[in-house]
Amino acid sequence: MDSWMHTLLSWLALPEFGLSTLFLVALLSATLLPMGSEAVLFGLVKLNPELLWPAIVVATLGNTVGGAITWWTGYGAERAYEHLRHRPPREVRLLQWLQRFGPRACLVSWLPIVGDPLCALAGWLRLPFWPCVGYMMVGKFLRYVVMTLALLGWFPGAWQP
Repeated sequence: MDSWMHTLLSWLALPEFGLSTLFLVALLSATLLPMGSEAVLFGLVKLNPELLWPAIVVATLGNTVGGAITWWTGYGAERAYEHLRHRPPREVRLLQWLQRFGPRACLVSWLPIVGDPLCALAGWLRLPFWPCVGYMMVGKFLRYVVMTLALLGWFPGAWQP
């Protein structure tokens, strides 16, 4: 196990592998797969501080592409939308909320647990693709900036490992 961890850390330490690895992990973590990209982003920036902004941009792009893939997954799930008419009132209220806010609801696609299904629901409801992607990107970018800078101790009183 130690050799696996050493190999992973050496890949993250190399900018040519680190950014592509970060992109892939961020992309996959924005799908319905249960994983996160924050640790990879933090590890890459901790090992290569000069890559702070390129890493945040790469993570944002990867996570946004993953969100777009999830949107298309939801879009293609037309039969699931037909079943929503028979759902409990709580789920119907959630869909009404999503329709009321429209693509702006994708701004919170960065939230754990609910963010990725939110992107899929936006696709099911056929909310406009590009505005949804734009709001996803803004939300994900802000999350990466705040989280990374907080972990690096750039905010007063921030936790430092």
